[in-house]
Amino acid sequence: MAEVVALVDYGAGNLHSVENALKRVGAKVKVTADPEVLRAADRIVLPGVGSFKACAEGLHAASGAVEAMHERVFVGGAPFLGICVGMQLLASQGLEHGETAGLGWIAGTVRLIEPRDGSVKVPHMGWNDVARMPHVKPGGVIENGEAYFLHSYHFKPRHHEDVIAMTDHGGGLVAAVGRANMLGVQFHPEKSQAFGLSLLERFLEWRP
Repeated sequence: MAEVVALVDYGAGNLHSVENALKRVGAKVKVTADPEVLRAADRIVLPGVGSFKACAEGLHAASGAVEAMHERVFVGGAPFLGICVGMQLLASQGLEHGETAGLGWIAGTVRLIEPRDGSVKVPHMGWNDVARMPHVKPGGVIENGEAYFLHSYHFKPRHHEDVIAMTDHGGGLVAAVGRANMLGVQFHPEKSQAFGLSLLERFLEWRP
């Protein structure tokens, strides 16, 4: 029986493009914010575009969803993938439009990109390299490649070991974070063509 991937529906703008990409790689997707469905899912994907504040408020407005995700991921051990702002929500807090609490699953802060080179524009938009960190073993979900990014704020984790991959845009920016059965990517796999689809395939096969 195919595993069920719960794609969390809390009003995120990239929901259906992520759903389509997951289905393309063979996932059995349930688009939901129902706590009981989340608790029963084999894997959870949290999408997100827009501001950290709006996404955090939308997620908490989905009654019982945050608690159900926490239970399924931390107690049940389900693999979790956050995409773009869905990845940023793993942080302790975001500083976009004031200070907003994140899920606090991976300690760190989401703050405005401030390139060292004044000629580098924000937002960071378009294709850029994804470079796996040296401490991350090959053969996992994150591999080296090129992905599509679109963001003005970036996740700065408190602990170096939580950084899985980096990219460069007027200085180093975190491209992926992870710990145990949790993974987050700043880029958009659903817009990253073959590289993004292969990442989603590896996520479906991941046994952390």
